Amino acid sequence: MNRPAPVEVTYRNMRFLITHNPTSATLNKFKEGIQVLDWPFDDGSSPSNQIVDDWLSLVNIKFREEPGCCIAVHCVAGLGRTPVLVALALIESGMKNEDAVQFIRQKRRGAFNSKQLSYLEKYHSKMRLCYKDSRGHRNNCCIQ
Repeated sequence: MNRPAPVEVTYRNMRFLITHNPTSATLNKFKEGIQVLDWPFDDGSSPSNQIVDDWLSLVNIKFREEPGCCIAVHCVAGLGRTPVLVALALIESGMKNEDAVQFIRQKRRGAFNSKQLSYLEKYHSKMRLCYKDSRGHRNNCCIQ
């Protein structure tokens, strides 16, 4: 299988590494010093609400506790499920849905299928990765 090279997607204080799944030959490099979480969902589909909640909770905690860290995300080829999760983080931090898709596609050609694009187009952000200032107004900054 021809797999695209890993790419880093950086937005505000968030850094993501989009990659394909590890092979037997590279598995040790992928897991060395890394906490591995397994949230499978069907190839070509969108994540369940539970996976979205778990993912956004992880993103919020990691970037708050470890500023400057990078979250690596993978699926089989790193073209569908992985970009969807990264797009959700960008959208929840204030980026417009279509801008998140375009931003990721600039770095990861071929990202998203039509079903995933439709899911992201209809996705309504709850601004879960933004915070409120002392007056209760949402700030444009992500995770502080």
